[in-house]
Amino acid sequence: MGKDNRSLGTASQRKVIRLNLDADFFFERAVQSLDRYHYDKALKYFRRAVEIEPDNPDNYFNMAGILSEMGNYEESNLILQQILEQFDPDMTECYFYMANNYANMEQYELAEKALIRYLEEDPTGQYLEESEEMMEFLGYELKRPTMIRKIKCREDWFEHDRARAMLEEGRFAEAARILERLVRRKPDFTAARNNLALAYYYMGQLDKCLAMIGEVLKTDPGNLHALCNLAIVYQYTGETEGLREVTNLLARMYPYQPEHLFKMATTMGILGEHEMAFRHFRRLIRLYGSGGDPWLLHYMAASAYNTGRLGTARLYWEKCLAADPESPVPKYYLHLAESALAGGERVPEASYHYQLPFEEYIRYLDRAPLAPDSTIGQDPLFRTSVRWALERGDRDMKLDVIKALAVFAGPDLKAALKEFLLREGEDDYLKKVAVFVLRSRGVKDPLEAVIEGRRVVLNASPEGEHLPVWLDAWQQVMEVAWARMDETCDVIQRLDLQTLWVEYLSRCYPDIPRMVKPEAWAAALEYLTSLMHHRPVTYRELSEKYGVSAASIRKNAERIDVTCGVKEKMKAVFPQFQLQ
Repeated sequence: MGKDNRSLGTASQRKVIRLNLDADFFFERAVQSLDRYHYDKALKYFRRAVEIEPDNPDNYFNMAGILSEMGNYEESNLILQQILEQFDPDMTECYFYMANNYANMEQYELAEKALIRYLEEDPTGQYLEESEEMMEFLGYELKRPTMIRKIKCREDWFEHDRARAMLEEGRFAEAARILERLVRRKPDFTAARNNLALAYYYMGQLDKCLAMIGEVLKTDPGNLHALCNLAIVYQYTGETEGLREVTNLLARMYPYQPEHLFKMATTMGILGEHEMAFRHFRRLIRLYGSGGDPWLLHYMAASAYNTGRLGTARLYWEKCLAADPESPVPKYYLHLAESALAGGERVPEASYHYQLPFEEYIRYLDRAPLAPDSTIGQDPLFRTSVRWALERGDRDMKLDVIKALAVFAGPDLKAALKEFLLREGEDDYLKKVAVFVLRSRGVKDPLEAVIEGRRVVLNASPEGEHLPVWLDAWQQVMEVAWARMDETCDVIQRLDLQTLWVEYLSRCYPDIPRMVKPEAWAAALEYLTSLMHHRPVTYRELSEKYGVSAASIRKNAERIDVTCGVKEKMKAVFPQFQLQ
């Protein structure tokens, strides 16, 4: 016991070592707790640091971080918002972490808004790479491209991504305009040049496409994207010798980067080199995994199907279905694979596009060596997919099918459209488009349809109020417009042009102006229809196109606008709209 007393000594002899319990102390303790995965203790220490230094935003930021780690995303976001409002509005990284929290809560719209705010506010782009990955994730969850408008540190790249999304949506002319501006501003922007070449290709401007590919290969002869694009153009134009050379060159390349490997695999599939496509897709999945990406799983399955590996194809379409159970695409192709394995009819080739295959066939109609009615119409995959989509697809899919049939529809598919008109419960607007498609495909007979719940008979002349007759002169105006409208105008725009024309004539009847020059009226209709579809053109452009004066086009456009209120209708929907 004496030993114990000697060790302690008297009160005057003892030295008391006081702990410095400041904010740094609790911060260190919190970090130690985090290293041991003791999140509750770490949070307690971070809260103590906040109490000691309540004016230090870093302490709040650390507390928000640990709350996020613990899954308390709402409380974490409240603290991050508090930092921005009360302490330091320049801590823009708070927006990035708020976006992460919202994403973890599956509040993807709010996550997108927070991410956009971060990318707009942060000029240094500290988390730019992570933000781009999050954008891809959000785009997948939202089932649309993310709504990025302006990034201070990477404006050009996000403009490029916007244009690339337009290409995927089929908005080729809009994408080309953006990419042309990017290339003028940054001549060394190779990715923009490659995608501009694709835009020109899809618009049929092959000279421009080849010139753009040539510019890329001049500075970078081994550019894989440019070589793949060149191979596709050569296949389209029938340049067999050039195609053989480029394909042999690509066959000797062995890409490692996932993007390059994917580009190579899809190109080989489009070229019909299915064995090489299969090897590249299999290698891509083995090296990097599929990530549950239904598109990649479908591509892998398609390459397996096209090389006769039906069991492998079924396996990957099953995985695709598990990854995307709401999509009709894996269900449709899985049925094909199972049918072929059971000894049923085997379609010759599966499309690499992750969609029902009718669009793939439509895109290749112009390059078919035979007339469409004698080639595509005989393909069971095309016919089956159209009928399947008209019966089971959602509204958007049905509209896409009907629009596609404006380009091609054999006798049996015209019959499918007529059956669609009689089906109760279908959207009346879709039926209106279907009638227009049938008329544009030469069907002149009266058509029976169920419209607004009533069975009606539709005559060949356009329907219009107060129009007891339909004059050849009026029809000529429409046909002149349809003949001059460019290839980017789809069936909906042509239908809207007809609807506007019928509305104008109905409102004017019987005091309809004398039509000396049908081209001037046709140009006026295209002008107004283009504005309605946000594809504005100038009177001067239309004057050159239709061979009439700009003044005549303007006068007729103003007549139609005054009568039908196009300007006011556009303003009602788009307040910023201004008629030229």
